[in-house]
Amino acid sequence: MPSLSPVPQLSITEKEEIYQQIAEYSNETTIIHSNQKVLYINQPGSDFFKASKETLIGANVVDVFTEDYKELITERIRTGMEDRAIGELMETTVRRFDGTLADVELYCYPVQYGETVAIQSIIHDISAQKQTERDLLQLKNEISTPIVPIIDGLAVLPLVGSVDGDRSNRLLDIIPQKIQGENLQCLIIDVSGIYNIDNVVAEFLYKVDHIMRLLGIQLIFTGIRPELALKAIEARVDFSQLTTMGTVKQALKRHLTIK
Repeated sequence: MPSLSPVPQLSITEKEEIYQQIAEYSNETTIIHSNQKVLYINQPGSDFFKASKETLIGANVVDVFTEDYKELITERIRTGMEDRAIGELMETTVRRFDGTLADVELYCYPVQYGETVAIQSIIHDISAQKQTERDLLQLKNEISTPIVPIIDGLAVLPLVGSVDGDRSNRLLDIIPQKIQGENLQCLIIDVSGIYNIDNVVAEFLYKVDHIMRLLGIQLIFTGIRPELALKAIEARVDFSQLTTMGTVKQALKRHLTIK
């Protein structure tokens, strides 16, 4: 029986070259890094980050992440290097070399790169998906924020649901846009349908009132519960400048009486 030929032993350089050849066939950004230093990145990764391989290799991999993620990424790398732990799939944001931001999914796992203990990070660009989600959310918020004309110069805006920081900012953009061309003198905002009673809501009411004053529109708030007034005091928001009524019916009666 003929003897089997021994399997040739590959050099470290040959192993790295084979690994790189395989990674180049991937459409996903593939980065090999050790102690935060980039050892290798494939061409799709170079294209994604809008920088040459020469620029990226040797760079600190943490630097591509936005400030609010750097601490978390640093800890993931430490755990991967010291404990050889797999970094589970997560969503994060990276800054490319042309300054643009991209939403990505990140998956990391420990590898042996030649003789170097390293981590392989796979980055999947989900910017288009996240933008679609943001557009749908904005459309949903716009649809769920109807300004209802009552009579000439007067309309009611009922707010329903939760108002967090993001929705607060969107409302501050949407409301002035929606009242353009309506020739309003007075807008009644009813907040009785808002679920959360916190400092964010208190600050939102103060800001939207200030914006409406600048636009020359009187604002009347209805449905403010005692808990919200207490939160306003905690947040040092001066509600004394706001015009408030118990119900929309009372606000309408007051407005019509004044007219």
